[in-house]
Amino acid sequence: MSLTSAATLATLDRTGPRRITDLAAVEGVTQPAMTALVRVMEESGLVERRGDASDKRVTLVCLTEAGASYVRTRRQAGIHAFERLIGELTDDEVEALVAALPALKHLAELECQDREGPKR
Repeated sequence: MSLTSAATLATLDRTGPRRITDLAAVEGVTQPAMTALVRVMEESGLVERRGDASDKRVTLVCLTEAGASYVRTRRQAGIHAFERLIGELTDDEVEALVAALPALKHLAELECQDREGPKR
């Protein structure tokens, strides 16, 4: 799976259903590229398209249970990798990481705000 596909699934998991134009802007790709990507993920059963109850002209891309499961599995794999690597650090290095956690959390929050753009 491409990084853009994985990032798009993660965005849908965090933010819920989105328009293709919104997803394209968030992921930094063109609308035609996102349309093609959504089609492939839809064929794979990871996403589905649904109508927007608030605007019948709009189609939203939604994560399926298979897509949500994929995101959870990837996140868990990342957690296990970090646990293993952190286990190889010295006590001083672990303390330095713990001290840096508030700044790292803030960076992650800023990145999410940038990627998600305006909420609908």
